[in-house]
Amino acid sequence: MTPSIILHEDGDTKGRFWTETKGAVAELTYSKAGSAMIIIDHTSVPDALRGTGTGARLVERAVVEARQAGWKVLPLCPFAKAQIAKHADWQDVL
Repeated sequence: MTPSIILHEDGDTKGRFWTETKGAVAELTYSKAGSAMIIIDHTSVPDALRGTGTGARLVERAVVEARQAGWKVLPLCPFAKAQIAKHADWQDVL
């Protein structure tokens, strides 16, 4: 399965990273805690996309975006927290 593009929607208080592949939508949602921190609260990957690395790609995109925006990340989502813990090079955003 070809990886799809990860899109970003950023609102005043919340945002999400999401991707759609063959009608299946995966997303990572976050809330903003001021202008310098996001709280990753949920990652959802449908069964059709499980095992494809889609969830890890969503977390990685959030980390990259956090670096670019100067945000710190509080991963309350267990999946995002585990992914960041697995990657020492992502932990600078914590």
